[in-house]
Amino acid sequence: MMLLSCILYYIFAFHFERTEFTKLVVLFIGLLVLCFKIVQFEKLNLKFILVTGIIFRIIFLVTIPNLSQDFYRFIWDGELVSNFINPYLNIPNDLILDPNLVIDNAKELLTGMGELSPKFHSNYPPLNQLIFAVAALLGGKSILGAVIVMRILIILADIGIVYFGRKLLRKLNKSPHLIFWYFLNPLVIMELTGNLHFEGVMLFFFVWSLYLLSMNNWKLAAVVYACSISIKLVPLLFLPLFLTHFKFKKSVAFYSIVGLSILTLLLPFYASEFIANFSKTVGLWFSNFEFNSSIYNVVKTIGVNYFDAKPWELIKTYGKLTPIITILTVLAFTFFRKNDNLSTLISSMLWILTIYYFISPTVHPWYIIFLVVLTCFTNYRYALVWSATVILSYWAYSDPNYVEHLGILTIEYLLVFSFMIYELSKQRNKL
Repeated sequence: MMLLSCILYYIFAFHFERTEFTKLVVLFIGLLVLCFKIVQFEKLNLKFILVTGIIFRIIFLVTIPNLSQDFYRFIWDGELVSNFINPYLNIPNDLILDPNLVIDNAKELLTGMGELSPKFHSNYPPLNQLIFAVAALLGGKSILGAVIVMRILIILADIGIVYFGRKLLRKLNKSPHLIFWYFLNPLVIMELTGNLHFEGVMLFFFVWSLYLLSMNNWKLAAVVYACSISIKLVPLLFLPLFLTHFKFKKSVAFYSIVGLSILTLLLPFYASEFIANFSKTVGLWFSNFEFNSSIYNVVKTIGVNYFDAKPWELIKTYGKLTPIITILTVLAFTFFRKNDNLSTLISSMLWILTIYYFISPTVHPWYIIFLVVLTCFTNYRYALVWSATVILSYWAYSDPNYVEHLGILTIEYLLVFSFMIYELSKQRNKL
């Protein structure tokens, strides 16, 4: 099983183009089955699982990502930071015109980003920028060298997730092997190690923070939680939950430590234009882009076909409603659910993020990985189903016009919603 998995990962890493949708699905299904069998038969063999998962990841070590071009922007930002240039102040399309620009491989990086990314300011938080800078410095002025450095850091983060995840599962009186559903998950390996998304690094700090909370080391947990936010902003969603997890005075102290830690990491990048540039770029995800959405696609289909709505106007209106619905959801789980124990707190996080992704107009496959981690610490498994079906969204890459197939997306979400409803019907008294 391990050997066959290695062959399939090798094919994906070295002999796959992102337009080959059928090939992707066949490879992914094969890896899903093998993952299930490996965990089923070797779940008590930690060394075997660790070595196996690391080998799967090492296969990708010297390859260029084939399903994402985001890494070009990562390296661009890293080159800026390593040369003490603030990545939040100027867009790449403007910087490339500067004759004194010191970025290595600047034209290749700009071309690799595609048409969209160079038009906007960077939206990657400060600790992520520092990691990009390390990759640029240690990469030997080579794009592949920087990719290898980032990949090693992501692999180390995944190992850290297993380490703290197993400890946390024991504290929650759950089987430690459950974290292997993350570590050997093909979506995790392909999207994080393969395509260089930094959700894994964010989740390393996030799981570490939860473990520290389980040990009642909440002060250090606050610092580590701030590091998670400073990689990706998603954990910000859960901050209000700590108001009811702790008593009021303790929650204020927790928030203060988180805030001060984030400000400390942000300080080297601060400038008067930073807030405006950063918030504008982040806001675009709510009102301009759409990919693999569920509820939004239903709204758009009804609006366009029955009310003659214009898609470009509809998404802007919908984008204004999404943050409001998200905030109301977070407040509902904060004040109408007892989050005093860690198990309930994690469950609330799972449902908040699930609802957010359901209403979001943009749900890239690697977003689901956060749900995969959270579900390992709960009694729900629908996120594992989603991690299997989300690969169907890559149909859009096989279309020359980058058009999504609503029928295929319907299959993806029908399976997810069906399994989620099934689980809720079994555990409705625990929600």
